[in-house]
Amino acid sequence: MSRPIALTSGEPAGVGLELAFRARAALGDSLPFFLIADCGHLAGLGAFQEIANPVDALEVDASVLPVLHHDFATANRFGSPDAANAPAVIAVIKRAVALVQTGQAAAICTNPINKRALQQGAGFAYPGHTEFLAALAGIERSVMMLAAPGLRVVPVTIHMPLAEVPQSLTPELLQTTICITDRALRQDFGLDQPRLAVAGLNPHAGEGGAMGREEIDLIAPLIDKLRAEGLTILGPMSADTMFHPEARALYDAAICMYHDQALIPLKTLDFHGGTNITLGLPFIRTSPDHGTALDIAGKGLANPSSLIAALNQAAKMAESRNR
Repeated sequence: MSRPIALTSGEPAGVGLELAFRARAALGDSLPFFLIADCGHLAGLGAFQEIANPVDALEVDASVLPVLHHDFATANRFGSPDAANAPAVIAVIKRAVALVQTGQAAAICTNPINKRALQQGAGFAYPGHTEFLAALAGIERSVMMLAAPGLRVVPVTIHMPLAEVPQSLTPELLQTTICITDRALRQDFGLDQPRLAVAGLNPHAGEGGAMGREEIDLIAPLIDKLRAEGLTILGPMSADTMFHPEARALYDAAICMYHDQALIPLKTLDFHGGTNITLGLPFIRTSPDHGTALDIAGKGLANPSSLIAALNQAAKMAESRNR
């Protein structure tokens, strides 16, 4: 790679900082990335070298973590988020976006944030990274994909009470989600004709209307419309039979109606190796598929597999988009 990946600090009191060092140790110089963080927060975590510009990360020894320094308000205590650091956490995300938009970084990988600390310390008004990055990119809608070897899932509705899902599930939202996913699979994953599988909302995909009519009135007509426009789509499928190995071999990504319908099968199949990907952005963004893990932060217990997978995924997507 001619340009490194920008890795944000996320919540400094969480596991993100220590995982950055462990990812560097595992990847070496095979995948260049740099961490944006307060160098004062890194004491005792490992060897690092402060860099002045992203390109300098390409010259840092493989055993040392390149760090682009960013001032935070207070010292860091693992396991205890300080709301005073919230503005800097947000500023680091904005800085990473600016670096990738100006071509200084190939992609962004984001460490987990603590939404409560961001709300308390900076009035953060977004449900998470996905919505915030869409706002920074100036786009109306982005899509969250979770990916692991053997499965990619996309929830149409994300962080909302289950009782609100049927009202939120509109033809416009479903079509936008499917089309963004199809386009991203072509552009960022190199698939010429992506195969999509769409889950039903209700048990047994509504069972012909006996368990709900969303499949008949909303999901099936939209699938038929998109098939006529050239997309390759299966469904609506019963969610309880679409994630075993034989079923997964039939599609490249599963479109699911709500959060847990998508995330439960993925995390069951590969709890430590899943990655969070934001589709529809004008730049590449991935993230490990876990939270800040405040209870084990700073103790050397956190598993770096998901961060390593997210960095590798970002690199592959950047290469595909360049091609």
